[in-house]
Amino acid sequence: MMLKRVFSKCMLRPSDLKPLHEGTRVIGAFNPGVVKDTDDGVTYLVVRVVEEPLDVREDAWASPRIVGEDEGGGDGGIEIDWIDKADVDLSDPRVYHVISTGLIRLRFISHLRVYVSKDGRTIDKQIGTIYPEGQYEVYGIEDPRITRIGERFYMTYVAVSEHGAATALMSTKDFRSFERHGVILPPDNKDVILFPELIDGKYVAMHRPMPSLRLTKPEIWLGHSKDLKHWGEHEQLMGSRESVYRDRIGGGTPPVRMEMGYLSLYHGSDKQAGEEGVGVYTAGAFVMDKVDPRRVVARTAKPIMRPEEDYELRGFVNNVVFPTAVVEEGDMYLIYYGAADENVGVTAFKKEDLHRALQLV
Repeated sequence: MMLKRVFSKCMLRPSDLKPLHEGTRVIGAFNPGVVKDTDDGVTYLVVRVVEEPLDVREDAWASPRIVGEDEGGGDGGIEIDWIDKADVDLSDPRVYHVISTGLIRLRFISHLRVYVSKDGRTIDKQIGTIYPEGQYEVYGIEDPRITRIGERFYMTYVAVSEHGAATALMSTKDFRSFERHGVILPPDNKDVILFPELIDGKYVAMHRPMPSLRLTKPEIWLGHSKDLKHWGEHEQLMGSRESVYRDRIGGGTPPVRMEMGYLSLYHGSDKQAGEEGVGVYTAGAFVMDKVDPRRVVARTAKPIMRPEEDYELRGFVNNVVFPTAVVEEGDMYLIYYGAADENVGVTAFKKEDLHRALQLV
C-alpha cells in the first residue's frame, strides 16, 4: 500500500555544488545522514557528494582514488587509474566490472559535506567537509547514518578501498569537529545503523553483509557491542523471504521508538532474474520489539514509498528512493532519502497512515 505523501521536496542537487577536486564534476549529492538536535532545534545533514573525473580517453575508463593528505588535513587530491575499455563490463552504471580480474572499480569518488537546516526542508548553509582518510578510504567514503546516543551523535559510514567496502564510525557533539573511531565491521558490510539507546547494557546495530558465495541474497542482520568497536552476537533479522522484495533488502533509517517498538524504514529492489540494471528501489517499514529487537513484530505488506517525482525517476541511477533518516515532527514523520542516486529528497507521512499500514507478524 503506497502511502499518501504530505509533501515532497528535492533539497539538494549536484548542480547546487562545486567540486572539491580539480578536474572533476559533481554528479551526485544523496543518501544523507540526518538528525534533528532537540537541544537547538536545528536539523543537521551529512550528505554523500560524488565526483567523477572530467578527463576522458578513447581506449580506457577513468577510476579515481585519493592520494595522501594535504597540510590542512584534507585529502591530497586524486589520481586516475585507467582501465582498458575492452576489459570492462558496464552493466551496472555505478561500477566498472573488470573482466580479467573479476573485481570492480568505482567510476567516481565520494566525500561528505555537512549542512544545516532550520526548518528541516531547506538547506541553509554548509558548515563542513569530511575527507576520506587512510588506507581504508582510498576510494572514498559513502552513505552516512546518524544516531544520537546520550550527548553524542554517532555516524556510521562506508569506507571504500582496494580491501573492500567496510563500515567505519565517527562521532561528534556539534557537527563542526568529528572524532574518528576507525573500522567497526570489515568488508563487505554496509547499511550499518545504530539504535538510539542501549538494550540490556549493549549497543545494537542493524547491518547488511554482502555474501560473495551467493547462498542467499543480501539480508538485514543484527549485532551487539559493549563498546561500539567490537561487535558480536550476530543474528539474521530479516531477509527477502520475509519481505516483499525478491532481489535484496538493506537497512535504511535509524530506529525511532514508538509504542509498539522500534520503527525503521528499509530499502529493497525487486529486480528480476536476468533483468538489466539494478531494478526499482522502493521502501518498506517494519517494527522491532522494544525489549528484544531480534523479533520483528510488524511490517508493511507492500512498499509504502516508490519513485514518483521526476528527481526520483531520473538520475544517475533511475527509479531509486533510498531512505536514510526519519525525524518526528508533530503528527508526521519526515523521511530523508537519496533519490535516483543523485539528489537529496525529503517527504512526509502522517504517523497514523504509516502505523495503519503496519501488519502484525
